[in-house]
Amino acid sequence: MCLDASPPFIVGLTAPLDKTLFRKSIPILAARFPATKLGSVRKSEPMRRSVIDLPRVRSVIPDPSDPTGDKLVLLKASSEVDLPTQTLEFLTTEANGLVPYTLELNYDYWTADEIIQSILPEELREGSPTGFAMTGHIAHINLKDEYLPYKSLIGQIILDKNPQVRTVVNKLDSIDTQFRFFKMELLAGEPDYIVEHHEADCRFTFDFTQVYWNSRLHTEHERLVQIFNPEDVIADVFAGVGPFALPAARKGCAVLANDLNPQSAKYLSLNAENNRVADVVRVSCEDGRSFIQEAATRLIANEFPAYSGPKKSKNQENQERRKQRFVKPQADDVLLPGRNKISHFVMNLPDSAIQFLDAFRGIFSHLSRQDVDRIYATMPMVHCHCFTREIEPENAKADILKRVEEKLGHPVTEDFSLHLVRSVAPNKDMYCISFRLPAKVAFNSE
Repeated sequence: MCLDASPPFIVGLTAPLDKTLFRKSIPILAARFPATKLGSVRKSEPMRRSVIDLPRVRSVIPDPSDPTGDKLVLLKASSEVDLPTQTLEFLTTEANGLVPYTLELNYDYWTADEIIQSILPEELREGSPTGFAMTGHIAHINLKDEYLPYKSLIGQIILDKNPQVRTVVNKLDSIDTQFRFFKMELLAGEPDYIVEHHEADCRFTFDFTQVYWNSRLHTEHERLVQIFNPEDVIADVFAGVGPFALPAARKGCAVLANDLNPQSAKYLSLNAENNRVADVVRVSCEDGRSFIQEAATRLIANEFPAYSGPKKSKNQENQERRKQRFVKPQADDVLLPGRNKISHFVMNLPDSAIQFLDAFRGIFSHLSRQDVDRIYATMPMVHCHCFTREIEPENAKADILKRVEEKLGHPVTEDFSLHLVRSVAPNKDMYCISFRLPAKVAFNSE
């Protein structure tokens, strides 16, 4: 027998959500057993097929009529005729009788997906919008138009069913044209948009309504940071609040981190302080094109200190300080050279990053050739995120490479690779194209 434990369908429900409507009473049978027999009952083949197996429902409970006596084993049958012959024979010889029992289910029992399915018209139940992304305490969803009449109910259900969620928002189609963050509406919970989000052993604080953040990109953040060497200097052109910059700095890298959005730059500085990497993260707030053109010159004029190992915890630093109190300073300590070479440019603005590639033309043209030859024996790597409508990998490669080379004004050949980051829509993919900056582009004086 299969018990119907689905919630009642309540189509046409309006906000606020009335949880008392979600109740279901299921009449079943229960078998009385002494507690000493429960082990053999569970192992019995006839019982194994007949004991209730609903998720989040205990199959063995105290007998309400005698809490200190026999236990009740709940059966997935409402009468004896529903039980297999073997099970009935086992119960006749081993159990202390069968009793009726009513299984009571309510709003707390069902999952968010089950509750949402129960409030939607039949034609909308397939593909119901229960999936969401978490950023700090905020759950953000992208509701299709047909689900908007139910948005408040959906938001409340997601809030109820996920204890870690305090705020539920729906991302709107409109995007801030200058700073590229999504506009959103509150569906349920507190109107608190200052989040604390943890990723890659870093703590990020920011106003989710004022900056861009995508939790689905955490694997891409990790992938690129793994490529960096701890001694490298990274130029992060569209740094946001630091998803690339801060993990790189924690690894030991020095980072020139830029973002045009003043809110992003503000929280990026705060996050560098909170993660104790402010000494190796320099934050700027300017147009990406200007940043690209000036970054190498600025670094030569004001280099970072030499790499001194990965960032230590507070406890490790305190231990070292205590040790140093008893260690005599050495007069012949070697002073390591500073870091004045950019090893990687990161351009994580997939909607328009390719349009900024022409800014690399001539970034070394106004530097002395002696400085460039001394510092840049190898050109920096460029990692540029972008979108393409070409779904076939070869077509995507041709499309992206064509647009990149048109902006650079030069073919891309050295250390070239193309990485599929994720699909963002049925006919839209996000890629990261990586290549070594051609020297002829960097020295182009035109």
